[in-house]
Amino acid sequence: MGPSGSGKTSLLTALAGRVPAGSKMALTGDLTVNGLPAAEAGHRQAFVQQEDLFYSMLSVQETLSLAAELRLPQQMSPEARAHYVSQLVGVLGLAKAVDTRVGDEKTRGLSGGEKKRLSIGCELVGSPSLIFCDEPTTGLDSFQAEKVMATLSSLARSGHTVVASVHQPRSSIFAMFDDLVLLSEGQPVYSGPADKALAHFSQLGHVCPEHFNPAEFLADLISIDYASPEAEAESRLRLERLVGAWRAVEAGASVSGGTGGGGVRGGEGEQDGQEVVMRRAELLPRAGPLRQLRLLLARSWHQVVRDKATNVARAMSNLSSALVFGAIFFRMKRGQSNIQDRMGLLQVAAINTAMSSLVKTLNIFPRERTIVARERARQSYGILPYLSAKLAAELPVGALFPLLFGAIVYPACGLHPSLPRFAKFLGILTLESFTSQALGLAVGSVAPTTEAAMAIGPAVMLVWIVFGGYYVNADNVPAVFKWLPRASLIKQSFEALCVNEFPGLEFEADANGGGMRDGNQVLQWLSFDKSSVAARCASQARILLFYYWATFCILRASQPRYLQVRPTTTTTTAEPEKAAGKSGPAADGAAAAAAEAAQPAAA
Repeated sequence: MGPSGSGKTSLLTALAGRVPAGSKMALTGDLTVNGLPAAEAGHRQAFVQQEDLFYSMLSVQETLSLAAELRLPQQMSPEARAHYVSQLVGVLGLAKAVDTRVGDEKTRGLSGGEKKRLSIGCELVGSPSLIFCDEPTTGLDSFQAEKVMATLSSLARSGHTVVASVHQPRSSIFAMFDDLVLLSEGQPVYSGPADKALAHFSQLGHVCPEHFNPAEFLADLISIDYASPEAEAESRLRLERLVGAWRAVEAGASVSGGTGGGGVRGGEGEQDGQEVVMRRAELLPRAGPLRQLRLLLARSWHQVVRDKATNVARAMSNLSSALVFGAIFFRMKRGQSNIQDRMGLLQVAAINTAMSSLVKTLNIFPRERTIVARERARQSYGILPYLSAKLAAELPVGALFPLLFGAIVYPACGLHPSLPRFAKFLGILTLESFTSQALGLAVGSVAPTTEAAMAIGPAVMLVWIVFGGYYVNADNVPAVFKWLPRASLIKQSFEALCVNEFPGLEFEADANGGGMRDGNQVLQWLSFDKSSVAARCASQARILLFYYWATFCILRASQPRYLQVRPTTTTTTAEPEKAAGKSGPAADGAAAAAAEAAQPAAA
């Protein structure tokens, strides 16, 4: 516990082994679990992050069941897994919300506290010995915060070790704590039994007023007051004295055998009948690739089909675009000016189809990628089963929207009256929609946020539009840019649409008897006369596969990597440990690790 910027999250991530790897970072110190180095302890642990991220269209039951199917041993029977999930729901206090969808900003679902408990539940699958929670009460009202902490307290009494960082809890939550580490400015001010913290500070002359929240008193006591230079200097002096006093206590305790933790009140063995949830199972093989594919396919299908808000919005967008284009280009004639109209329609049809699919993907995938990264950190599944399942579930639904658009535009605008060409028109737009989605996946795999993806994706698409065959003739492109028309998904689609539309069409001559009289002349003018629909679709398919391959490689390369703690071997690296104090083996080494991680690695 401590004020903002005190080092709570740094300490917690160091303890949990979740400090992101970086070229200028080093993590040194001693981190032990039950007296053994953490890397050799063989314990199972979970890390509950601040932000609760889920597939919004899945229910509580489906979310937990999927986690159980992916992470529990394959040897467990379906009945045993179902019983496991049922027991887990009871432990989390989610029985009344078991069939409620998680929800998001578009769909009403779980409350903030219920989402946090579901986050804890997903991490509990597999019965970890250690559970780390990064500020589990952030963003919750007092009632929901107490419910979440009561759940964690119950888990602690059921055989788990729970380590949580909190900012300034209410008094009823503070009363649940067994052991307390107070941090300020990266330094421990106290570490020991929570119910003895006030006694420690009262011996130093800082007495908590009667009927006052102990957590607020302690937070105020160890915070820096920036109201004025005088207040800051006074509070810093107070903090230095408190840190020094605690070091003196630790020094005396180390001589007499260590401070030790307060232990869990209630004793071990209080299982509350949850022996299935809390059992320490051996690590056995989990779901194989084919089983992962089947489970993830079901999840992706439910997410896509149930997301009515997104599907309706996409349908209305394509419908409105089709009606607008149909009204503007209604029943085009065969005059010379209509040649430009026809080319313009095919170009905007290609652009509309591509942008619609791209924007939808960029809005959704960066957030989904964060969920996938967390699940991969738990080693729930591989990238290939995930990506295959996602594409297999989304492509059939995604094909409906370009088909809807094309089915209205083609007859309304009076394009070539041929059923085979109409079918080819729909196929070209559908393939382009898939390729644009693949581009969105590749951009979303690289972009750190949805906002960044929405900035990068349209910028890339703008380049493909410029070299899309309508604004710049491919024969006139400078040599250094010759590859751009070949890589443009707009170019492949526009060229295929033109080759599909113009052959066989005859146009009226202008007033002087000149102009292009048939569609082949138009294709020659566009430099499309040597092309074919099959060739352009083959090129589009190659671009599609390239984006899929790039997405797979980027996701595989971006697997979360964390720093490993290197044992302290020199005086230089031992200094942060000395400054952090010795409040028990795990906290001791982790505090040193967190302090060292804040500095660039020595050459």
